[in-house]
Parts: sequence; C-alpha cells; structure tokens
Amino acid sequence: MKTISITSLILGLSMVLGVLSCRPKANSKDRPTEKDNKVTDSIDYRTFKDDLSFLQAYTPIVELSDRSGKSRIALAPNLQGRVMTSSASGETGMSYGWINRELFESRDTLDHINAFGGEERFWMGPEGGQYSIFFAKGADFNLDNWFTPRLIDLEPFAIKTVSKSKAVFEKAASLTNYSGFQFHLGIEREVALLTDDDIRKELDLDSLEGLSTVAYRTTNTLTNIGKQDWKKETGLLSIWLLGMFNPSPNTTIIIPYNSAGEGPVVNDMYFGKVPEDRLVIKENVVFFKGDGRHRGKIGLSPSRAKNIIGSYDAERGLLTLVKYRQPDHDAEYVNSMWEIQERPYDGDVVNAYNDGAPKPGEKPLGPFYELETSSPALALKAGESGGHTQMTFHVEGDTTVLGPILERILGVGVEEVKGAFE
Repeated sequence: MKTISITSLILGLSMVLGVLSCRPKANSKDRPTEKDNKVTDSIDYRTFKDDLSFLQAYTPIVELSDRSGKSRIALAPNLQGRVMTSSASGETGMSYGWINRELFESRDTLDHINAFGGEERFWMGPEGGQYSIFFAKGADFNLDNWFTPRLIDLEPFAIKTVSKSKAVFEKAASLTNYSGFQFHLGIEREVALLTDDDIRKELDLDSLEGLSTVAYRTTNTLTNIGKQDWKKETGLLSIWLLGMFNPSPNTTIIIPYNSAGEGPVVNDMYFGKVPEDRLVIKENVVFFKGDGRHRGKIGLSPSRAKNIIGSYDAERGLLTLVKYRQPDHDAEYVNSMWEIQERPYDGDVVNAYNDGAPKPGEKPLGPFYELETSSPALALKAGESGGHTQMTFHVEGDTTVLGPILERILGVGVEEVKGAFE
C-alpha cells in the first residue's frame, strides 16, 4: 500500500493547489461529472483497496486504521479533510463512500460544483435566501446562478496533526454572503476513528458479534477571527456535513421523527415536491428512496428531528447510521430554501438527498444519495467559536443480526423497510 509522509502530504497539497489554480475551467455544457451512470438491479461494489488506489493516483490521502486493520478510512486534505470512503473489513471490504471517478480522471474543475464525492464532507450554510453564501448579491435563485464557495469545494485544508487513528485539519478564510456581509473565519476539523467500545456505547449495543463495523467521529469548529460580531440581521453561518453514498434499488433512507413536534413532518419542496411513490411518512418514521433515480431532497425541522438518521441496503445487508450532537436549548437553524425568506432562521437540522436528472433528458451528477446534518446558526462574537459533531457508522451483517439493531435504533423492522414502497 502506498504510504504518504506528512512532509510529502504538505508538498502534495501545494503542488495540487497550484495545478488546480492554473487549470482552465470546463464549460458547464460539457460537465464530466454528469455521466449517465445508470443504477441497475445488480450493482458491483468496489473494494476499499480499489478506491484507495484510485484516489492515491490523483490526490494525497491520509489513511486511518484501527489496530486490527479492519476499520479503515481514507481522508483527502485537498478536499477540506473530507472522508472519501471507509471499510469495515480492511482492504478487501466494501468501499462505502461514493467517488466521482470521472471528475478525478478529467483532471479538470467545473464552475458550479466539483462533486468529487466522499462520505462526509465539510460544507457551510445557508445555501439560499438573503444570507446565502452560494449566490451573489442580487442574483436570481436558480441553478445557473448557484456556485459552491471555493472554500468548501476546491481549497485544501492544512494538516495540523495526524496519528494512526486521528487527523486534524485547519483553514483560515473569508466569505461574503448575499447581503454583502463579510465573514472572517477559522476552521478546525478533527476526524477520529471510533473503537468497538465507542460504537457499543454510542449505539447502546451489548455486543458487536456477527457484525462488521467501522465508525468515525468528526468534530468541526468555526471561529470568528474578524473584528465584527456575527449577528442575525447581517446573516449567520452554520456547519453543514453531507455524506455521499452509493445508491441501489434496494436502499431506503430511514428518518425517525418526533410525532409530538410542531409543524409539517417533512419539508419536501427543495427541488419540487417529492412524488408519493418515493416518500412515505408513517407514524414516527419517514422512508425516502436512496436509489439515485430521481432528484429530490427532504428536511426535518429541529422540532421534528431526532439525533439520528440512517439508510438500509437490503441487498448488501448494510446499515448506515449518522448520529449528531443536538444542542440542549431551543436552537435556530439557517434556512437554505432558494428564495428571499420571511423566516431565515427557520431551517432544517437533518436532510436527505437522492440524486437524479435535474430535468427530463439531462444526466445526474452521480448518481448517489446523501445523509446530512447541520449545526445551529452560529451567532459568534469576535473571537468566539461554535461547533458541530457528527458520527457515521457502517454496520454489516445478515438479517438475523441486523434486524433487531435496525428496530432498536431506528424504530422499524427489516420487513417494514423492505415493504415501505410496495
């Protein structure tokens, strides 16, 4: 296996950044990311070794592993320290993260977004509205005017420290929102593998026998390093973590919710209302297809959301869970709807996205599906910091072992998940 020293990584960061800055941007009409990757009824999944070798040919990689070598994750410093992929069974285990091989192979960059993939990437909100960081001041809220800030798309994060099971990245930058307010911010991102004891504790499991597991925690911190306080009336930022995973016809996104919460259970209007055959709301749980065949997004408010969401791939016997630290108080969340908003701090705390064609006849970005969580809106005074912590778990096993775990953690049985859209 290719091993990269810290010195080599730092040199690699500088070299790759220089290459990126000198490349001509691709015409948006010829986007290499929008390949017609059809999702079939039988999917061949790559191994961790396959994806790791591929990634190392294009970008420096920091690899973390446990003592056994079975739990492994691959991190990309040049891509904001994102978790590109992971494995619960070492090199020969399934690779869980979706990776956009075509975009890497093109050695090019695009205008609106560079969807390199990765099962947990660092982003910030809000995406839409008068305090958006994705739209220029005065621009109409449509896809032609939507641009991912370079900070969370192409710019590398510096390596602060790294060990066998943990890496810390950092970045200082500035951003200007739709209303013209400029943020000066420091970012720190820590990625740490979780031990078996950590997994049992976080998921409240007595045993991991009969299971293959890998899990990691990311601790993400924003610091106001400017002289001006961040205030609601000029716009606030949030930490937004998004995981891109491989879709399949047998993957169902599962989001438990508080039935006693106020307001609609789900916001499904981000990209037009989600069809009824793709979104099912039952008592205490939401089912959403993760097949990569139809573009749609849903979100749950802090009144409805619990601290965990997940997906289940019945073909692979794979349960993926994303758990985050909820604040103890009544927090406000930025609103990312693509419109001037009456309530800019009435946003969602958890989201799920299923990729597909933006318009009939067009090609998808992936396809992939996403599980997402956000921090509250961060009203930070000069010098203050705020953060967001998230954990991702992959649990493989047969139905007899996974079934009780699925029911205990997400409140639904395997058969109910399989029959959700029948």
